[in-house]
Amino acid sequence: MLRRVRASRALRASALAVLMAAVLAVVSDRLFPLPVPGRSAPFALLVTARDGTPLRAFPDKLYVWRNPITLEQVSPRYLQALIGYEDRAFWWHPGVNPLALLRAMGQWLVHGHIVSGGSTITMQVARMIDPTPHTVRGKLHQILRALQLEAHYSKREILTLYLNYAPMGGVLEGVDAASRAYLGKPASRLTYAEAAMLAVLPQAPSLLRPDRFAQRAQQARDKVLQRMADRWPTAAIRDALTEPVYAQTIREPMLAPLLAQRLKREARDTLPHPTTIATTIDADLQASVESLLLARARSLPRHASSAALVIDNATLEVRAYAGSADFSDLERFSYVDMVRAWRSPGSTLKPFLYGFALDAGLIHSESLLADVPQSFGGYQPGNFEQSFHGPVSVSEALTRSLNVPAVEVLDQYGPDRFVDKLLQGGLKLRFPRGATPNLAVILGGADTSLENLVGAYASLARGGMAGTPRLTLAAPLEQHRMMSAGAAYIVRDILETGGPVGRAVEERGASHGIAWKTGTSFGFRDAWAVGVTDRYTVGVWIGRPDGTPNPGYFGANAATPLMMSIFSALPDAVESAQRPPPPGVTQAQICWPLGTAAAAQPADLCTIQRTAWLLDGIAPPTFPDPLRGGEPVLRYSVDSVTGLRADAACTRDPLHDAESPLWPAQLEPWLDPRSRRQDAPGWQAGCAGADNASGQLAIMGASSGEVIRRTYGGRAPQLHLTLSGAHGSIGWLVNGVLVGTAAAALGRTLDFAQAGDYAITAFDQDGRYARITLTVR
Repeated sequence: MLRRVRASRALRASALAVLMAAVLAVVSDRLFPLPVPGRSAPFALLVTARDGTPLRAFPDKLYVWRNPITLEQVSPRYLQALIGYEDRAFWWHPGVNPLALLRAMGQWLVHGHIVSGGSTITMQVARMIDPTPHTVRGKLHQILRALQLEAHYSKREILTLYLNYAPMGGVLEGVDAASRAYLGKPASRLTYAEAAMLAVLPQAPSLLRPDRFAQRAQQARDKVLQRMADRWPTAAIRDALTEPVYAQTIREPMLAPLLAQRLKREARDTLPHPTTIATTIDADLQASVESLLLARARSLPRHASSAALVIDNATLEVRAYAGSADFSDLERFSYVDMVRAWRSPGSTLKPFLYGFALDAGLIHSESLLADVPQSFGGYQPGNFEQSFHGPVSVSEALTRSLNVPAVEVLDQYGPDRFVDKLLQGGLKLRFPRGATPNLAVILGGADTSLENLVGAYASLARGGMAGTPRLTLAAPLEQHRMMSAGAAYIVRDILETGGPVGRAVEERGASHGIAWKTGTSFGFRDAWAVGVTDRYTVGVWIGRPDGTPNPGYFGANAATPLMMSIFSALPDAVESAQRPPPPGVTQAQICWPLGTAAAAQPADLCTIQRTAWLLDGIAPPTFPDPLRGGEPVLRYSVDSVTGLRADAACTRDPLHDAESPLWPAQLEPWLDPRSRRQDAPGWQAGCAGADNASGQLAIMGASSGEVIRRTYGGRAPQLHLTLSGAHGSIGWLVNGVLVGTAAAALGRTLDFAQAGDYAITAFDQDGRYARITLTVR
């Protein structure tokens, strides 16, 4: 009986002791809580390529490089080596391995110094999150923290903490940071030898750094390999032992640095402590593009920079993003991201204008335009080459990037409508303060960015759908209708081949299967080239970030060669298969000068036939003549015997009706004999219009090539000119600008207020003209 009582008391005492211990443990846990992992030592921010390759890393506030990683992202070989060498009982002990502690204590008593520490992985994690000195008191503190860890975290969570916080030498912490810094690869791709080396490194990270002490690191690694003999294949261990330890020099990853900086800033506006940003960048392509920009920079002026953007058309994902030519060169304003900078786009907006005009039914690919000196309400654009080509088609105007025809089309389409349409398609423009859209916008009169342009140009390969370039894998797909699929096809074909018959390819150069456009802003401040294939859109900018002119560097000679080099570096950039036109796009014969389909008008009105792309079967007529006005067809009577023009008052021969097409008056001086072969015949002698039997006109009152001098401070010279051989109303042009109309008998008095060259043209209602040139000095 007494024995039972004693046993009962002992049991109650034991239970009370256990209860007291449990209460003490709970109270101690509350009084001395575990430090929260990551609060005092947050992760570095790592910006990666699409495959996980680091592009740029931003260290934490203590300048420690630590990349977040999970168990699934680490090679199983590393986990096997870590547990097999450091803590084989990890999965079953409560945080402390009593046998290991007793062994370590015995070794210490025998040898007089620490031979093995006896620390479990959990105890090492405890020391990482709550550092303690290497003393008996410190060891006891570490044991208690390990027990706390086991109470609060699962084994997998504790192992994950180790993977992220283990010291790896210098400023490196965590297996992934070490693997990338020393080996240049992610921790998921470790060999047996590499896994063993990284597993032992935290034991003495300063002494075993493979980049400084390769021999020591190899000896420690070999111990791990030998210890793993019962867990790894013998052949694998034998091969691993023959591998020399190597490590690259630790250097900060620096690919797409301006993109990484941009994403870091944007991420911290939305997330308090971002750790990883996965971009859409292709690391190998990014390196190639940066090398190409750096090589090109050597031939640029001292303060000039460049930028390039490559996107995948299918997904709008950015594959390469280079915001400056050389991130290390401050003289080139390397810190300015020119992918995002607002700059004048020069002529790069022209393809969108022609696409919009196609959709609006204003033009087809061969519509007749006038590349001659013109005035549009006082705005007088010129061409980049400071020359004019006379009658040109839409295809020729676009491939040659002629300014005057583009302004002519914009004048018909409307600047406000054009800017609104661009905005609907996702292409934003920025105007100077107080400015509104005008005709200059098509020649670079408003700013945009390389990023905006590339997203817009992608529409030419995406059935007219433009989009916002996607910088991260998490970014949504944002796309906008820029133009119809048919218009996009026609514009792309013109830019790639020169149009239905490829007229402009020889002048422009081979396209290599790329539809591309250049641009140069006023004063050579910006040089652009944007190219499109089925798979990629590439944009290049060259200039000075501070806006200073860069004379002699323009789109064709500066930006285009770099763009072509980038396309050459792209895998499968150009597809060889022909693209069938989308529904609604057809080819047809059209006629100049009227512009309409050849099948829809008499042969007499079809001076020149051309093969054109039509959208929805529409062949719009040539724009109305701004000088002559009225119907573009001259109707008259012809003497059936003589074949000359006549009327009933001057002949008794039978008459028949005839008609001839009228070219726009401003093009009359530029026409060759082939273009004029269907002019109206001359007048029959004795008829009212036969005052000039030869049918030739001549400007009287000055001779072509004449030099007129004005005295200093004197009145501006005047000339009174008449047109011999003309009748009816006469139009007078000075340097392509209509200065007035008057009866043939009255002539025209012209003032020459400014010195310079003058081209004077006079034309009659029949389309005949005469022209002289003068110089005023």
